[in-house]
Amino acid sequence: MKSLQAGCVSAVLAAICIATPAGAFHSGGAAQCEGCHTMHNTSEGAAMTGSSARFQSGPFLLRGSDQSSACLNCHQQAGDTGPTSYHVSTAENDMPVGSPPLQLTPGGDFGWLKKSYSWAPAPGSASVGIRGEQHGHNIVALDFNYVADTTNINAPGSSTPYPSDSLHCSSCHDPHGTYRIVENGVQATSGKPIRGSGSYGSLPDAGSAVGTYRLLAGVGYKPKSLAGGPAFAHAAPFAVAPVDYNRSEESSDTRVSYGKGTSAWCTNCHALMHSAPGSSLHPADKQLGDVAQTYNAYRKTGSLDGTVATAYLSLVPFELGDVTDLTALKEATATTAGPAATDKVSCLSCHRAHASGFSHMTRFAIDSNHITVADASGNAIWPDPVMNPSQAQGRTVAETRQAYYGRHPQAFSPYQRVLCNKCHARD
Repeated sequence: MKSLQAGCVSAVLAAICIATPAGAFHSGGAAQCEGCHTMHNTSEGAAMTGSSARFQSGPFLLRGSDQSSACLNCHQQAGDTGPTSYHVSTAENDMPVGSPPLQLTPGGDFGWLKKSYSWAPAPGSASVGIRGEQHGHNIVALDFNYVADTTNINAPGSSTPYPSDSLHCSSCHDPHGTYRIVENGVQATSGKPIRGSGSYGSLPDAGSAVGTYRLLAGVGYKPKSLAGGPAFAHAAPFAVAPVDYNRSEESSDTRVSYGKGTSAWCTNCHALMHSAPGSSLHPADKQLGDVAQTYNAYRKTGSLDGTVATAYLSLVPFELGDVTDLTALKEATATTAGPAATDKVSCLSCHRAHASGFSHMTRFAIDSNHITVADASGNAIWPDPVMNPSQAQGRTVAETRQAYYGRHPQAFSPYQRVLCNKCHARD
C-alpha cells in the first residue's frame, strides 16, 4: 500500500511544474514541498538513481543533482519555441549554433552562458573572443550542464569571498520563501503568514503578508550549503513586475519598477563594486540629479528631443528613489515615464541579474563603438558577423536582435553609439 501511494503521489507531482504557474506553485513563499524534494528517493514509482531517472537524487533530498538543477526542472522547458512565462533558461537543443537563447525575462536567459564567440576585429588581425561564462552569473546546475565560473573563483568585489562553485539559484532566492513584506516598506521573516506573491504588486493586509520580489532573500540569509562566505546584510529590494514580463520588446518595453534597495541588495555579495555616495566610481544607488534631464531628452544618437513622458528604456532602467509602496511600484510598470532627479542609478541600469548576450551581463554592448551599422540606403541594421565583425562580435544577426530583446534596429540611429549615452550623451 505504501509503495502504491508513493507511486501515485510521484506521478501527480511530476506534472506540477507543467500544470501549475510558477506564481501559484511558490505562492510567494514555500512551494509544494514535493515539487522540489523527494521524501523516499523515488520518482514516478522508481528509485531516483541512474541516468534513466526522471530526476536525479541530490543533496537535501532534492529532485536534482544540486540546488539549481532542482530549480531548472521547472524553470527550463525543452521544446520551447519562444519566451515562455517563468522559464529563465533555454535547453541546448533549442539554441543550436547561430540561434539565440529564447527567454526574454528582465533578468535574462542563462542559456547565454553556453554561447562563446570569437572574431577578428580587422582583416588579418588576431582573433579575440567572449567565453560563454563571461555572459552572466555562472550557476552550478550539473543536470543542465551549467558549471562554476573558471575565471572568478570568488564573487567579484566581494569583501568576504563567495565561492563560485557554491553559486546556485538559492544563493540569491530563498527557496523556502521565508522573507515577506508585512506592510508597505517593512520586511520580516516571521509573523503574518504569506498568502501570495509580492512580485506583481499584491499588498499585505491586516492578517497576512506577501512574499518579497522573486523570493529574494534578505538580512541574515545564508544558504544551508554555504560553508564559508557572508550572511546577507541588506534587505530584499522592493520591486514589481508586470504579469507579461517574458516577451519580445519589439513594439513596447517591459517595465519592471525597481524600488528601494535594488543596488544595496547586490552589495550582499559585491560590496567592493560600490563606492560611497558621491564618488564617481561605480555610482550605484546615487541620485541621478541633472542626469535625469539627459536621460529624458535622449532618444538615440543624434536625437536629444525626447520628453519625460516617453523617455523610459528598459535597456537602461533606473531605481525609483526610495519607493517601497507596492501600489506605486505597480502603477509605474504601466508607464513610459523617465526618471526624476531623485531617482537613482542602479546595478540593474547596466546589468541583467541572470545573464545577457553581452560580456559582463550588460544590457547592451559596451566594448564596441557602434551597436548598429547602416545598409546601402543608410538605414540602421544589426551588424553581420562577416561584414561587420568588430560590431557583431561573433553574434549572428538573429542573436544580436534577441540580445536586444527583439527590437528592430531602426529603433536606433545608423551607427548608434553605446547606450551609456542614455545618461551621458557623449555621442
